[in-house]
Parts: sequence; C-alpha cells; structure tokens
Amino acid sequence: MERRAFITMMAGSIVAAPLEAEAQPASSTVHRLGILSPGGVPDPSVPTTPNLVPKALGELGYTEGRNLVVERRFADDKLDRLPALARELVQRRPDVIVAVSSQAIEAARDATATIPIVMVISTDPVAERLVASYSRPGGNVTGITAVAETSLAGKRLELLKEAVPTATRIAVLGSGSLSSSAQLKEAQKAAQTLRIKLLVVEVQDADYDRAFGTIVAERADAIFVIMGPTFLRDRIQIAERTVRHGLPAVCGTPELVELGALMSYGGSILDVARRVAAYVDKLFKGAKPADLPIEQPTKFELAINMKTAKTLGLRIPQSVLERADRVIQ
Repeated sequence: MERRAFITMMAGSIVAAPLEAEAQPASSTVHRLGILSPGGVPDPSVPTTPNLVPKALGELGYTEGRNLVVERRFADDKLDRLPALARELVQRRPDVIVAVSSQAIEAARDATATIPIVMVISTDPVAERLVASYSRPGGNVTGITAVAETSLAGKRLELLKEAVPTATRIAVLGSGSLSSSAQLKEAQKAAQTLRIKLLVVEVQDADYDRAFGTIVAERADAIFVIMGPTFLRDRIQIAERTVRHGLPAVCGTPELVELGALMSYGGSILDVARRVAAYVDKLFKGAKPADLPIEQPTKFELAINMKTAKTLGLRIPQSVLERADRVIQ
C-alpha cells in the first residue's frame, strides 16, 4: 500500500508553505493552552486529542509545569454545557484554544473573537461556516479537518467485504453524531455497490450490551464501527464484545485492532495530534490563525489482526494482506 504523508489542503490547487514547527527549543515564556472537548475526561492511556496534544507539544519543547499551562474543559457528552465551558476557558486567558468537534469550535468562537482557536473536526468546516475557506480561513479559527476520514467509510466497508466475502448483513455501530451520519451516508453508497445490507444500531447511554444484543439478534455477519471520540474512548468495551460474539469488525483506528477488532483503515491519531501541536506552536510564536491554511490527514494505514482472523476461522485473502501496513500476529 502506498503511504501518503500529510499535505496542506488548498482551494484551487494553491500550495501553501509547510506548517512544520522549527527544530528549535520553545521559548522560556510560559504559554497557556486551553482544550475544549464535548466528551468526558479521558483515561490517560486513551489516545485522544486532549491527551496527545500536550505530549506532542512536549516534542517541540513545551513542558507542563515549566513553560506550559494546560486548562482542560470537558462537557461529559452534554453539549449544552459547551458554551459555558468555553466562556470559562476564555476567562483563563489562554494564548490558544484547541477545540474538538464542530460544537466545541462554535462554542469557542462565540466566546472569543481574538484568542486563536485550533480546531479538530471530522466534518466540513467550510460547509458549517466555521471558516471562510481552507486556504484562508479568516477570523480566529484554523486547524485540522478529518473530512477525508468521512470519505474513507466506503473504503473500510469494501475492505471488510473483501476480507469476509460471505458477509451480506453488516451492522453499523453508530452514536448518532453528525460525523456518524456523514460516514453512514458514505457506507450506504458503498453497500449498494457491494450488494450488502446495512443494519444501523445506535448505542444509547453507553449501553453496549444492548447494542450488541441487537446486532446478534439481527444475525449480522460483521460490524462496521463508525469513527468518533466516544467509540475511541470505549474501544475496550467494543473490541471485547466483537471477539466475544465472534463478529469480524472494521474500524478507523488501529487501537481497536490491537484489542481484537479484525481490521482498521484510517489516519493516525498521533499524526493529527502532532499537526495540531504544530499549529499551536506557530500561534504561540505569533502567527495569525487567519493566515494558516487548514490541513487534512492523508496518511492512511491498513491494520489486520491475524490472531482474531484465526479465532474467527477466517482466511484473509492474500490480496488484502499484501496491502496491509501492519499485521498483528
């Protein structure tokens, strides 16, 4: 499989200057970073933006307790709390705010027109009117969009069908979020071409036993896991149940594959965190958010858990294995 690196997404094929942070120590000045997330407080071991961005900043010379202060605010899946949390963050006078999800970005933008906001979003920020354009976002918002991840939903379904040719009924595990809807639409388009039936199962109140009970009752042959922060947080519960019920699953991150899901295809969460850190570093050093083009990840990797395949009695086609970037034995 050809590995593709991050590129800057530009309107009209305009090429922007790279945003790579200079290879030099960060200033001794103490910088303040705000992080606003719609989810709950993540376990330190979970690879999420709030956890990974400070670590990525550490690679650029910023250390919490020395020259970096990080103010974190979590809505605990209660989106109506985001506006108040955003205002609370602004009152702490951070130099930069990292906002995860369109709702958090909107709340932060409504709370301040001057503090730079670095967004991490899985939908189209231009369509949602969060920025003017990809090449020149304008205002005080810039950052990373994973809009390409949405378009990968069809490719993930295609890979699952190729790995499990007998699968004709595939359950789509969703959370009902906007990004889930966008990914679902792409999966539905692919399902028509692949001649498979999708069974949409929404997880309510983190009740995975009920969701998987429905999947089993509907006699699904496999599972397509929608990408999203909630499922990444609950990846252990999801992976454990796919193994327990003998269901091959495809997802967007290798973290689930490491825990037992059959396969994944998508971008690197760590790469996204490093790109976000690069934006934050530039802004700490005086760059204007209106002048920093928006990027999207284009480095996609295929991971396969062969131990799970063996447990499920599956023989992964050689054509799929040859394209794998990572094979877990």
